[in-house]
Amino acid sequence: MAEEHMETLLKKNYHENCPGCKVDQMKQLRRGFPLRELCTIWIIVLCTALPISSLFPFLYFMIRDLKIAEKEEDIGYYSGFVGCSFMLGRALTSVAWGMVADRYGRKPVILLATGSVVILNSLFGLSLNFWMAIITRFCLGSFSGLLGPIKAYAMEIFPDEYQALALSAVSTSWGIGLIIGPALGGFLAQPAEKYPGIFPKESIFGKFPYFLPCFVISLFALGVTIIFFRIPETLHNHKFDDASHDESNETLEAATHDPAGSDGKAEGDEGSSLLKNWPLISSIIVYCIFSLHDMGYTEVFSLWANSPRSYGGLGYSTTQVGSVLSISGFGLLVFQISLYSYVERCLGTIKVTRLAGALAIPLLSCYPLIAKLSGFTLSLVLNCASVAKNVLSVCAITGLLILQNQAVKQRQRGVANGIAMTAMSLFQAVGPSAAGVLFSWSEKRRDAAFLPGTQMIFFMLNVVLAIGVASTFKPFLAEAR
Repeated sequence: MAEEHMETLLKKNYHENCPGCKVDQMKQLRRGFPLRELCTIWIIVLCTALPISSLFPFLYFMIRDLKIAEKEEDIGYYSGFVGCSFMLGRALTSVAWGMVADRYGRKPVILLATGSVVILNSLFGLSLNFWMAIITRFCLGSFSGLLGPIKAYAMEIFPDEYQALALSAVSTSWGIGLIIGPALGGFLAQPAEKYPGIFPKESIFGKFPYFLPCFVISLFALGVTIIFFRIPETLHNHKFDDASHDESNETLEAATHDPAGSDGKAEGDEGSSLLKNWPLISSIIVYCIFSLHDMGYTEVFSLWANSPRSYGGLGYSTTQVGSVLSISGFGLLVFQISLYSYVERCLGTIKVTRLAGALAIPLLSCYPLIAKLSGFTLSLVLNCASVAKNVLSVCAITGLLILQNQAVKQRQRGVANGIAMTAMSLFQAVGPSAAGVLFSWSEKRRDAAFLPGTQMIFFMLNVVLAIGVASTFKPFLAEAR
């Protein structure tokens, strides 16, 4: 009887010409693991995540070659502004892209984001001066409205029992993209110096030493845009019985004993403001704090690894930084595929976020000590620390993404994720610029009595992280019921 009741509810809410209803039917008819959907989400998110941080391994040298910094200690200062321009552009447009996704569909926004990478990321690699680099990164961020809609798309394309996997796929691919991107930047930057037999100095890659990694990522984005041009739309286009549709969905969720049932999907009726939805807003605030820390860490790690040992850095080349980040990306992929879902089921979403943030604090405190090592010991310890740090970061972010999407109904997810993207991008815009300024300042106080040199910048990162961990406790962080 229960199965017949559920079947009746499903048939009742299907509309013949609605793409969202077709996706719902497909989910009900299909059985087994959603591998195709997983690969689709994973590759699309990876495509737009790669250019965000691919510049960090070579940004130090790029700023030096653009001759904008008068002193070597000032390179970090200017690097921060290039790093934050992308996030500023994304912050100004994220809510607008969320509204477009809720009105016209997720698919157009997704394809526009991947297509913009092809053009704008290539132009960044061809930057002739500091301001061209700033403008192209800002424009790339302005068209990068994908992360909010893709989270809504993932929740809608995956069957209900795989909702945690859907958002884990988004955050995992995003995290791995933020690691593989710098790895590509590290290996492929300055190819005429590293691979003179393949890339002569007279070639375009010799004249523009940072174009190759941008070009490779743009080619990948072009392929993704073409291959996934026919992905299904998930947004419902019928407007006359939305209330009954939501009510029936809530009944269906209750019938299937969904722990994140109808009461947890949103607060109030359709006219209620998302800004009054405290489970959503609290998770966004904590999400922003962790994002601020992660973007600051990404900027600092590359600057610290590239800077000379006399300044407290590692003196690494772009290739060595790329090797470290490649290993981190592989370790993160293995963890997310094999262990994250199990850990999340055992501990719960909030506890995973809290524990991941807390464990990262003592780990980050050890980084200034790592700079005192050398040889194989340095490589081993640095790689282990980098893998652990990135695994913990993605665990924290994944849990917060799940909380955000459980707090709203489908018709609100695009705007809700747009709000989250705007707030996160503002914090992430502050991250690289502040981290660059603080890193430059810390290198000038190597003889200070309190937290000399790079100890200060890692201490500041830990302060932000501690605030994030403290915010995961009640009554601040509320979980939708």
